[in-house]
Amino acid sequence: MSACGLDFGTSNTTLGTVRREGPELAALEADKVTIPSAIFYRRDGEAEIGRAAISAYVEGVEGRLMRALKSVLGSALLDEATPIGRRRIKFREVIADYLREVKRRAEAAAGTELTQVVHGRPVHFVDGDPEGDRRAEDALRDIAGEIGFTDISFQFEPIAAALDYERQINSEQIALIADIGGGTSDFSIVRLSPERHAKTERGEDILANDGVRIGGTDFDRFLSLGTVMPLLGFRSPMQRPGLDVPSGYFHDLATWSSINRLYDPKTMRDIRQVRREARQPELLDRLIAVIEEERGHTLAIDVEGAKIGLSDAPQSDVSLGWIEPGLAAEIGREDLVRHTDDLATRIAQRIGRCLDQAGLAHGRIDALFLTGGSTQLAHVRSAIVAAAPEARVVEGDTFGSVGIGLTVEAARRYA
Repeated sequence: MSACGLDFGTSNTTLGTVRREGPELAALEADKVTIPSAIFYRRDGEAEIGRAAISAYVEGVEGRLMRALKSVLGSALLDEATPIGRRRIKFREVIADYLREVKRRAEAAAGTELTQVVHGRPVHFVDGDPEGDRRAEDALRDIAGEIGFTDISFQFEPIAAALDYERQINSEQIALIADIGGGTSDFSIVRLSPERHAKTERGEDILANDGVRIGGTDFDRFLSLGTVMPLLGFRSPMQRPGLDVPSGYFHDLATWSSINRLYDPKTMRDIRQVRREARQPELLDRLIAVIEEERGHTLAIDVEGAKIGLSDAPQSDVSLGWIEPGLAAEIGREDLVRHTDDLATRIAQRIGRCLDQAGLAHGRIDALFLTGGSTQLAHVRSAIVAAAPEARVVEGDTFGSVGIGLTVEAARRYA
């Protein structure tokens, strides 16, 4: 069958194919069914994706790494051009290059051409901007057509996760689906049962659907701004009383999708001028070193790794000896909570809105189905569980539930 479910995520991507025995995620990188949403362009223009892309960057191969590609959808960045070797290409072309290769690998694994796709999408690409949501979905539809899909439709990511969970139950229940991904947090309240699973039209079973543009990359950004960027001059004073070093450089450096902006020669000239007027120029020297060596993604990768490490250990420091001998950012679990607790609170508040939308008290939720990498953060998990404390907590496939659910939907729509 030529139908598939594509979960193009901010951090990771999966693609499921419809098989006779049921939905199956395709191996996209060696035997791995998840692949990082990353692409690396070598100086000659050749591209690598996924773990190979990150490895090429870490190993010092000359070129440009791009991650969190999905986060530019719905923003003006989508049609901005970025230099790749001697040419400039738009971000929508970058996304197309990445997804084209994902599709090619899935087709090789499935042994058939894939022409029909149910594309996952967050409830809101952009908060409070319906027009931005429309532009983002239209862009994904256009890109899917460019890379060879002929039948293209969409499903909300938390609904897809609900379809995966529904395959596991043997009685009717009301489930709150919490999908905390790399770029967005999405929630659905859905009535599920084995009998309902066979229906093709499920509109009446969706009791509420909402989301907020907060995800794992935001936790990375806030943690970086709170622990690493001050070592490079963030919030340090200028010589002129009452002024701090401009913060925009550090926000770009802490944001996956904005890092490459800093490599523009004009930006470097501006930073050097700021350094001359800074009260602590030695801190700006560290920032300049990172940008001159185009190592912004190294910082982002290390901060992300520290965040993940704090799930298992109370301390997860980031070594910055490559910037300056002996330099390190000391990061403890309490730092993660302090710098990102507001994000967890906002996620929990959105669940409250979802319950209000459904007209349900939290005690009416039978199951709380958790999926997405950021549900592994203890304080995020606690905030979500507190919103429906009486519900049974069910662990989904952290990175695969949405892709499986989209594939279930693809089988229904295109069978």
